[in-house]
Amino acid sequence: MAQELPARLERRLAAILAADVAGYSRLMHHDEETTHAKLSAVLANAVAPAISAHGGRVVKNTGDGFLAEFPSAVEAVRSALQFQNRVKELTSADAEDERLALRVGINVGDVIVEPHDIFGDGVNIAARLESIAEPGGICISSSAYEHIQGKIGARFIDMGELSLKNIDRPVRAYAVVPHELATATAGTRSWPDSISSPHLSIVVLPLANLSGDPGQDYFVDGVTESLTTDLSRIRGSFVVARNTAFSYKGKPLDIRQVGRELNVRYVLEGSVQRGGNRFRVNVQLVDAQTGNHLWAERFDKPLADLLDMQDEIVSRLANTLNAQLIAAEAKRAERSLHPTALDLYFQGMARWNKRWTLENMMQARDFFERALKLDPNHVEALVGIASIDMSIAGFLLSDDIDEHFAAAETALVKAISLAPHYPPAHAFLGCLQLCTNRAAQGVAECEYALALNPNLADAHAFIGVGKIYLGRAAETEADINEAFRLSPRDEGAHRWMCWIGFSKLVLGADDDAVVWLRRGLKANPNFPIGHFHLAAALALIGKVSEARVAAKEGLALDPSFTVRRIKNFTFSDEPMLRAAGKRVVQGMRMAGVSEG
Repeated sequence: MAQELPARLERRLAAILAADVAGYSRLMHHDEETTHAKLSAVLANAVAPAISAHGGRVVKNTGDGFLAEFPSAVEAVRSALQFQNRVKELTSADAEDERLALRVGINVGDVIVEPHDIFGDGVNIAARLESIAEPGGICISSSAYEHIQGKIGARFIDMGELSLKNIDRPVRAYAVVPHELATATAGTRSWPDSISSPHLSIVVLPLANLSGDPGQDYFVDGVTESLTTDLSRIRGSFVVARNTAFSYKGKPLDIRQVGRELNVRYVLEGSVQRGGNRFRVNVQLVDAQTGNHLWAERFDKPLADLLDMQDEIVSRLANTLNAQLIAAEAKRAERSLHPTALDLYFQGMARWNKRWTLENMMQARDFFERALKLDPNHVEALVGIASIDMSIAGFLLSDDIDEHFAAAETALVKAISLAPHYPPAHAFLGCLQLCTNRAAQGVAECEYALALNPNLADAHAFIGVGKIYLGRAAETEADINEAFRLSPRDEGAHRWMCWIGFSKLVLGADDDAVVWLRRGLKANPNFPIGHFHLAAALALIGKVSEARVAAKEGLALDPSFTVRRIKNFTFSDEPMLRAAGKRVVQGMRMAGVSEG
């Protein structure tokens, strides 16, 4: 009997339009019946007629939005412009915080077709573009843009190549601006302030070559291009593409004008100068809306190996800028009346970076949890929650260690399932494995994170800790020094110094341990476990009175800490580490820490 062949899947090229209501959960929480009635009216009186008029069909409704397909990108964008304009008319009388607004994403791609649904990467990209569109706005992919140039009564803001959630490759995107909103003539490319710039949006302007030697242009341009690439690795960042940025090379610039033209919040500018056998690189991060300088850095290096120097400059800048951009976005988010999940994540990270006490960790956790309520699949917030649970267990040594580690692992596994190539999720999973007697597995996971992003400083530091648990504490300092090389002003530098200090305790080099632990606490005195380890090290070298002061400082931050917590917590069965643990407990007792 002949084997029956499987039915062939129907596929076709289509323009996919995804739309949802901005702030739908908040609106429903405020007034379910009114919000439902408004959405029904908008779908019936604005959306359905526009889709029908342009040859499209609604594939399915999604509760707070819908998915539609069109035979062409031109008709999809015309339809979106039509119904967005009609929605504004229908809701113009509503109070601003009660106004219903749609966000629209449009992409052209190959889709799998079923009677009541469509599937494929083309659909996923449209949905991700919808999620980053402004309320009342339209965001399209480059594949859609290629089909509609010169055919639509609108202008377009180039948003650069974006890293979209669960999409492996960067997607170039454009914001659609109807002609009636655009204030620019064909030659000026300026846009109204009412179109807000995306979070973490930045352009790296070509660094100026001040060396007086045109032969050095290749090095200067190489640093600019590498910075653009590395900043694009920051998840959620919007980095203007290299070719657009280089169109400004050699021109006198008004930073605020650049921000308006490219629709970015931040501009990185700077210069390179060669003098004798040295290079000097100056860079500044500027708020494109106000023109204020947020951060500046200078690199002064000997001219030995240009390529190695370029790599160091780029990696250090990318790590520092990541922290600076998050801090700047957190300040913006504090002023928001209706924060998004990303706004809440930034505020959580700002709390996380300040103090390593239980109170501050719980404040950070609250922001991450609020972000997850708005978006249960927010990968960064999931990693944030996991880092809090890991720190409560691993640094504060809480009594319910196993529960915190289990919760952290659940969050990290979910984050990786949503974003398999997100380096911090792999790095923190590796750290968790280090802390749960899986050191070899943890080091391998951190090495995988570095394969995804070689500039991830935390991963190097975690590997250094892993060497302690593998009985190779003598290697810890070298690994953590690599983290310092990549990110010398890192928010977590105090932890790294204290970890080196602990490695010295494990090696019996107690005097060196004191030096490193004091360095770490000078960088951030709000790190309780660092004070307790310093107390132990001081007691072990006979400085008991100083040890008691250190212990009191630790107890001021964590009054419930006891020796019992150290005794009950075993990172590893490695003999050298277990012997060191007994010495640390002895030192803490001598410093006056309660047995508990």
